[in-house]
Amino acid sequence: MRPLARVAALMAAVAVTVVTLAAPAQASPRVTITNAAGTAQADSTYSTTVSVSGAGFQSVKGGFGGIYVFFGWVDDPSGGSWRPSKGGATGADYLYVPDSESKDNGGFQRFVAFPGSDTASSANGGTVKADGTWSTKLTIPGPTFQAADRSGKVVEVDCRTKPCGVITIGAHGVVNPSNESFTRVTFADLSAAEPAATTAQTAAAAPTGAPAAVAEKPSVASTVPATLGVDQTTIVVGRVLGFMGQGFTPGEQVLGSLVGGQAAVGPLTAGAQGEVAGVLQLPATLRAGTQALTLTGAASGKKAQVEFTAIADPVEAAAAANAQDEAGAGTSPVAIAVLVAALAMLWFVVAALVAGRRRRRAAAVQARTPAEARS
Repeated sequence: MRPLARVAALMAAVAVTVVTLAAPAQASPRVTITNAAGTAQADSTYSTTVSVSGAGFQSVKGGFGGIYVFFGWVDDPSGGSWRPSKGGATGADYLYVPDSESKDNGGFQRFVAFPGSDTASSANGGTVKADGTWSTKLTIPGPTFQAADRSGKVVEVDCRTKPCGVITIGAHGVVNPSNESFTRVTFADLSAAEPAATTAQTAAAAPTGAPAAVAEKPSVASTVPATLGVDQTTIVVGRVLGFMGQGFTPGEQVLGSLVGGQAAVGPLTAGAQGEVAGVLQLPATLRAGTQALTLTGAASGKKAQVEFTAIADPVEAAAAANAQDEAGAGTSPVAIAVLVAALAMLWFVVAALVAGRRRRRAAAVQARTPAEARS
């Protein structure tokens, strides 16, 4: 290659490198939260359904999973050490409102799928568009919620004193730092807050001298039956069971208990749509097998029940079985019989050796000559 051509090629390579390094990195994911009044607030008494939209997220066409959208608490909102990509773990560094992963869950968790993903059929929050945007609805139960910590203990989070908001992470166990975010949500009394336009229209339509109309909280018809679901149909004894109920009277106290009264939870306050969510720790002494959880509304008397299967801890069961085998090995009838047979065989072998030695000695004595015997 001529010197001039070499210089041109080198300059081209440098230019490509500079362009590559100067290319802007993917923008940090951004989440926007709005309630009916257009603010990022939730009601301090009732549940609030908010619109959640994202931009700047990574969209992987045909990729596995997508994005989980939760409402919860993080221990380090500014530093970001709660993020799974930085070693953060649920139950320790962040907690969120429990809900099932089914498509028709209670609305406390949403799954936004990648476009063309094989898991898109179970998405209940739409899909991530090619430009990295998405939008969904999310229910915030109120300023407090219950969850399970790393040890399986039920804890209550008070978002009036702790940083809570909308959390996004990679779905289905896929750690994706490009889709991790936390957006703060504050709480206020929204029952008296009403858009100005609506208030003006109501006042204009009302007769002169008539009192202004007061906005009412949405309610659930008394004829609607209460329903109950759990996040897992099979749960290990001693661990926690997440549940969500719907169809109760808004604002009423709801109690939960295992049939037989072996464990209880509550009271929980039903949200604006009559929904509740919580976790119940199963006692370590609970009998394995089919169990039933019941929710009861204190004011309405409504009841909802769901069955689940309680199983023994596989690790503890295996350890107990091994310990029992080792403890019983020395007294087993089969082991005793084997030991007796081995001792009997050893006795016969030793007796045969001794008898053989005696016979050889006797034969040697008889074979001596008279002279040898006298000497």
